[in-house]
Amino acid sequence: MDDILTAAANGERVRVAIQPGGVSEIGFSAMKNAARVRSPGSQENIVPVNTGSQSDKNQALFDDLADVINGSIQANEQFTQLPEDDQKAMRFVWITARPVTLEQAPPEGMGDTTRDEMLKYASPQTSVTLDGEQDFTFDKEFFFLYNKEMDQGIVEQIDTALTEIYAEGEIQKRQKASFFIPNFLPSEEARAHLEKKRTTYEQVIKEISTE
Repeated sequence: MDDILTAAANGERVRVAIQPGGVSEIGFSAMKNAARVRSPGSQENIVPVNTGSQSDKNQALFDDLADVINGSIQANEQFTQLPEDDQKAMRFVWITARPVTLEQAPPEGMGDTTRDEMLKYASPQTSVTLDGEQDFTFDKEFFFLYNKEMDQGIVEQIDTALTEIYAEGEIQKRQKASFFIPNFLPSEEARAHLEKKRTTYEQVIKEISTE
């Protein structure tokens, strides 16, 4: 990432393939913001290549239409094992997940990339600054969205059922086997957690937005 941000500071254009409105755009925005913090004005050299799903982003990279993509470890780890002269070869430059999240992954990691190897691409070993003092991190998380008229009693029943399931401990094993890190929170705790993430990302968007 340091090479990418330095290139942007030196006036080189860095093309980043993203799916507009998706998680990949969050990573792109964080990169753009980090460039702004490190070298004001260089964020203009971090440019989006608007594509679609994971396969579309991959194809943009294969076709040399993009320099960087934001994608998932599960989908792309296999490409990081290819020889450098292979058209489909990739390499990790940054993993947005919090280190505390990655540290919960199985030691063997995913594919042929171990957990310790992945941690080299996460904060603080790979730094994408948020504000010059702390790093931007972002876990891709899955959550329930309830209708605003949802009966609170039903919400509590779901919370209770999931709490019991996670207390048994079996679901965590199955999730980790597929390289998903368990992170169950009851609805009210989840609300506070997600609102904090929203506020952080809102700050990033505000900083990189232009009039």
